Amino acid sequence: MINEVIEKGKRAKTASFETNMKSSSEKNEALKSIAYQLMIDMELLLFENRKDIASGKSNGLDESTLDRILLSEDRIQAMSDAILQLVQLEDPVGEVLEHIVKENGLQITKKRVPLGVVGMIYEARPNVTVDAATLSLKTGNAVLLRGSSSAKYSNIALVASIHRALETVKYPKDAVLLIEDTSRETAKSLFTLTEYLDVLIPRGGKKLIDLVVRESTVPVLETGAGNCHIYLDSLANFEMAKKILKNAKTQRLSVCNTAESLLMHKDFFDIHGKDFLNYLYFELGVKIYGDEYVCSVLNEALPASEEHFAEEFLSLTISVKIAENIFEAIHHINLYGTNHSEAIITDDLQNAEVFLNSVDAAAVYHNASTRFTDGFEFGYGAEIGISTQKLHARGPMGLTALTSSKYYIQGNGQIRE
Repeated sequence: MINEVIEKGKRAKTASFETNMKSSSEKNEALKSIAYQLMIDMELLLFENRKDIASGKSNGLDESTLDRILLSEDRIQAMSDAILQLVQLEDPVGEVLEHIVKENGLQITKKRVPLGVVGMIYEARPNVTVDAATLSLKTGNAVLLRGSSSAKYSNIALVASIHRALETVKYPKDAVLLIEDTSRETAKSLFTLTEYLDVLIPRGGKKLIDLVVRESTVPVLETGAGNCHIYLDSLANFEMAKKILKNAKTQRLSVCNTAESLLMHKDFFDIHGKDFLNYLYFELGVKIYGDEYVCSVLNEALPASEEHFAEEFLSLTISVKIAENIFEAIHHINLYGTNHSEAIITDDLQNAEVFLNSVDAAAVYHNASTRFTDGFEFGYGAEIGISTQKLHARGPMGLTALTSSKYYIQGNGQIRE
């Protein structure tokens, strides 16, 4: 119900005034308590998660979505470990960003401060519940969570576990609140909750993100879908390309840094194209939508449409296009990409530099897998999401993305003449 959104928004706002004043040691004690409580509640969390998995199967959810919902002992252990890693990171709140002393003696200091109340709307992935909660707590924020119906039981159980942990260290429980009603009405009510939310972060598929960006009156910190490309330049190393593409495409299908599109320079394709396509299709089991060149070499390839080139498949499927030169490849990526992560495989350092500077994406790679676009891999600990926009935060968003700044002005009686 919409009343739940307003009531919990109000409570989160009140809690944010208290969390804003918490010391680093108090915040870290709360995080440690959550990390330990998740392990204590392991069996309960798995039990509730099985309800979501059973419901998802009966509702016909695909395997990649079920994988995003799934909790296991290893995944809960990884959540706990990530929180303890977060404890070790420096608290950004209070960091002095700038200090100016004016001629009249006025001292102006710019410091990093919490955002206030973070609204989080997300699909599947119960791990986002923990990531969003702990990152918000570490930065002195309160968080209002709204997950999807597909992970409802898991999210309720996780927030209950977080509340038990916060109680043990006398930290305000209302700093982490979950909207349990997963109807569309409650989701849309978050979009206009400007009185209580300082920022709204959508995390999920393109449809959800586009909806939030289009309809929200609350400032949006946009996380993007991932139509990530691997471009094999004319001087790409064949064995390296096979290794990187296997990792980028097949390691984990349900995440946004997975490669969904492959581009090959025509010179590379003329020499290695048939072998590479056979490797993709017959050895890795990847379904291929290709342009006319690809379809002429691999009979099993299906003709690619504009929609295929733009799609985030989240499955063992990829679009493949042949480019006459690097500039055609860059144009294709900038046209169909989602500004997430893009990679070039080449031994030509000049072409690598052109690609890295010209492709419009939050993360660009040379001779490496796009799977590295991740908060842990970048040393940020857990992440709130991966931003594909250009304002405030871009790429994997760690602690500093959940902060703003404030000017502190100190004087001894100065007045403006």
